[in-house]
Amino acid sequence: MKHLKPTLMAALLGATALGMMTTGASAKDLRIGLQSDADVLDPDQSRTFVGRIVYASLCDKLVDITPDLEIIPQLATAWQVSEDGMTVTMQLREGVVFHDGTPFNAEAVAANIERSKTLDESRRKSELSSITSTEVTGEYEIKLNLKGPDATLLAQLADRAGMMMSPTAAATAGVDFGLNPVCSGPFSFEERVAQDKIVLKRFPDYWNADKIAFDSVTFLPIPDTTVRLANLQSGDIDMLERLAATDLAQANADANIAVADAVSLGYQGITFNLNNGEKGDNPWGNDARLRQAFSYAIDRNAINQVVFEGAFAAGNQPYPPTSPWYDADYPVPGRDVAKAKELLAEAGYPDGLELEVQVPNTTVPLQLMQVVQAMAAEAGIDVKIVSKEFATLLADQSAGDYTASQIGWSGRVDPDGNIHQFMTTNGGLNDSKYSNPAVDEALNAARVAASTEARKASYDAARDVLVEESPIVYLYHQTWIWAHNTNLEGFTAYPDGMIRLEGVTWNE
Repeated sequence: MKHLKPTLMAALLGATALGMMTTGASAKDLRIGLQSDADVLDPDQSRTFVGRIVYASLCDKLVDITPDLEIIPQLATAWQVSEDGMTVTMQLREGVVFHDGTPFNAEAVAANIERSKTLDESRRKSELSSITSTEVTGEYEIKLNLKGPDATLLAQLADRAGMMMSPTAAATAGVDFGLNPVCSGPFSFEERVAQDKIVLKRFPDYWNADKIAFDSVTFLPIPDTTVRLANLQSGDIDMLERLAATDLAQANADANIAVADAVSLGYQGITFNLNNGEKGDNPWGNDARLRQAFSYAIDRNAINQVVFEGAFAAGNQPYPPTSPWYDADYPVPGRDVAKAKELLAEAGYPDGLELEVQVPNTTVPLQLMQVVQAMAAEAGIDVKIVSKEFATLLADQSAGDYTASQIGWSGRVDPDGNIHQFMTTNGGLNDSKYSNPAVDEALNAARVAASTEARKASYDAARDVLVEESPIVYLYHQTWIWAHNTNLEGFTAYPDGMIRLEGVTWNE
């Protein structure tokens, strides 16, 4: 047997070690604990926050955002808005394929936009309502024709409305696309077990594959925050989203855990059923004075201290008080139990009345509603808490099978994303079925306004009406808090709460 020269032996051993390290890294299954299970995995039909976290690994968008909320290229590499604001022309990334091998091109974008606008079950219709037609002007160039200038469009395309699905798979599956979603992201769909796991596997033909370090990613719904943290500490998961503020000290004290946070763009509150089916015909939906009474009965600052140890921010609008879009004419109200009782009496309920509120069956919402329940009781409002699995809660809310619902919104880069589809007649997420022509006019005007000042004036005009009618009673604005194993490196916290895995590695 011949002996290898020391230099050659060292080179081979080094190569072997490097190969083992590379194999080990690529074979790593990243396990992420979610607060709840996602709903249908169809970007046109879905609405859950955790679903968007899954999409960040599954479905690339036309554009994305930076941590500083700037719009940047993803599948679209550049874009031009015409001087009159009536067209947007996009240049598209070449060499991209969907997970089923279908090429990504301008025809695929046109098919995606058409589906989002016409699928009966689509929730993206109002988000893309300004697009009247598309023109394929080249294999990798598309023109979006608008009915008027739309200041919100790029921000919409940075979210579900801009997620690209394989037109082949979408046409074949139809409304059942979510059972086997086919997109063009860094990971492809492998399997799903409801309330247990969603498994994605690395897509070798991803256009940015060099930035992906994991062979697969598994999302595990773990509703209890304490259990979620225990799973991270035991090594059963590698990362969790939405660490409870009450668990922050424990996580920070663990040398094997790193914590990251970012102020969210969204809100949490109580949505009331005003006109969604038979259950919309109820005292709370029929009389704004009752909803105002409920709002006066709540101490928002106390909620922040008691439930969130001061880590979040009290709120009463779709945007936090620190936002430039916040209407300073309506500051966060203080608690006024006497005023709440006065409004109840004016509405014909001097002895109070019952309010049934459906709540996600996760730790924090239940804690929140128990505090709200105690506060409301002092004003004569008997809050009955009905705990539901989150996907069930959403389905019931969409169907109108509720009186009030504790639910929030993760927020969007543009203010339109926090209000238009919730408050306009036939808006895609208007589960209250609230309708007011003055609000429609103001919010539609904000979309086409030529300046930030004009947009702000329109949002303020809508607020003048909404503060009285209160289809949603806003409570607070949260801070996203992630916790992960210290072996996980390169994670960046974003205000939209998403988990982006490009550039994230695992180092033992």
